[in-house]
Amino acid sequence: MEQKKIQKYVFLIGLMFGYLSVHAQQFTKQDTLRGSITPERAWWDLNYYDLNIKVQPDKKYIAGYNIVRYKVLKAHDVLQIDLQEPLEITGISQDKEPLDYHHIGPAYFINLKKKQVPGEYNELYIQYAGKPKEAVRAPWDGGFSWKKDTNGKHFVATSCQGLGASVWWPNKDHMYDEVDSMRIAIDVPKDLMAVANGRLRDSHEYEYGGYKMYEWFVANPINNYGVNVNIGDYVHFGEKYDGEKGPLDMDYYVLRDDLEKAKEQFKDAPKMMKAFEHWFGPYPFYEDSFKLVQVPYLGMEHQSSVTYGNQFKKGYLGNDLSGTGWGLKFDFIIIHEAGHEWFANNITYKDAADMWVHEGFTAYSENLFLDYYYGKEAAADYVIGTRGNIQNDRPVIGTYNVNSEGSSDMYYKGANLLHTIRQLIGDDEKWRGILRGLNTEFYHSTVTTAEIENYISEQSGIDLSLIFDQYLRTREIPLLQYKVQGDTLTYRYTNVVDNFAMPIAISIAGNTHQITPSAKWQKLEITENLETFQVDRNFYVQVLQLQ
Repeated sequence: MEQKKIQKYVFLIGLMFGYLSVHAQQFTKQDTLRGSITPERAWWDLNYYDLNIKVQPDKKYIAGYNIVRYKVLKAHDVLQIDLQEPLEITGISQDKEPLDYHHIGPAYFINLKKKQVPGEYNELYIQYAGKPKEAVRAPWDGGFSWKKDTNGKHFVATSCQGLGASVWWPNKDHMYDEVDSMRIAIDVPKDLMAVANGRLRDSHEYEYGGYKMYEWFVANPINNYGVNVNIGDYVHFGEKYDGEKGPLDMDYYVLRDDLEKAKEQFKDAPKMMKAFEHWFGPYPFYEDSFKLVQVPYLGMEHQSSVTYGNQFKKGYLGNDLSGTGWGLKFDFIIIHEAGHEWFANNITYKDAADMWVHEGFTAYSENLFLDYYYGKEAAADYVIGTRGNIQNDRPVIGTYNVNSEGSSDMYYKGANLLHTIRQLIGDDEKWRGILRGLNTEFYHSTVTTAEIENYISEQSGIDLSLIFDQYLRTREIPLLQYKVQGDTLTYRYTNVVDNFAMPIAISIAGNTHQITPSAKWQKLEITENLETFQVDRNFYVQVLQLQ
């Protein structure tokens, strides 16, 4: 099979496959309850989660409780918490007083007895249990992955992006409101280790029952799907990284038999940190450390607990998604998933329709990693090579308020949009300042696409609104049509939004010129050999010569 077909096949069955199923989705009331800021969500602000679960791998069963501390923003007497079947909430109380509740699908509506006074902090104690949804194609169709390692020991992990964290624990399952901090306590069979987000505060074996408790604490705000639990016969190694904010603990948890392979492969982790702190600014979660944790699926960007299952291979399971060779210079999962610490975990979308903010910037981070170590041309080769994976099937931005992601093109169409904007700005240090500025301006924040677009336009001094509209809100790629007649070059854009006029660089006889096509025909009189006309490949446009 030729290389281009291989890269598209690998990409579609892997990274993007899980998103294609939403293409013709019909939205329901439950989609609205999940995807919108309902009245039962809007009146309270998350402060703290205290999640405690016992995991029984032999039975594929979990049971536990979550204490939800929240601040009252305005008086209300009904609160929404989410938990997906087949798990069930078995009891809810406030100040030790049982509360009544009902649910519409995964949305539980709790009738509060206590007066909710604006400015006060209250807590809910929520018990739950059951056999959680088993992941079918983790991480794209997630849940619990119940596997075993080569020694027959349980190897278990959670993943829940898109599907929602409520697939395995009760929470306010909407991205707009991140909890300020969180405790995660996990009971597992004593021959196993449990690894979660943040730092390990305590572990102890119970005197009875054959279980051991691992207590992790997250000091920073964290999004729901970023919370994870990983269980296995893990061994640990680590290092100190001298970062922009001082020493950073980088810890690695891998299966016992894979320790030596991991010690070699995970050398990409400090390289990643060096490149991304250069481009994006300080790692956003020094207080919680950085971890790579081996799991039985490909990997995921869980905050401060990035999961890894790339089989200790370079590229994407040994494949180069760009078809250029540059994709085999790094472990795709280490670079891509860790890149999400800046774009997804530090800067988080408020609505799933804006998921490109996570995936477009992070796909672009692969290019920037190469830029840092191999130079600008290598990076350009790579990001341009990934255009072969773009489908242009539908807009990158999805439907708002129904938990609907846009096209899977959010990855590499998003990356090529950003690469094009870099050319328009024309000053690499200014561009780097904008990327770092995004991570400062929106530090530990949830955002909309509009906020990101406006920031880049304001900081660049260029009105990029129509460019964002073109690449994010339509599925059309600008087509530059041109004709050569003697010493005259005639050109225009088609397939563009109204008033679109994006400058591009062209080359004629080896000399660079800049033109600003629009939907109207324009002419350029030039004495150079027009038969040598070329468009700078760094601009994501299509080109067609007319006779």
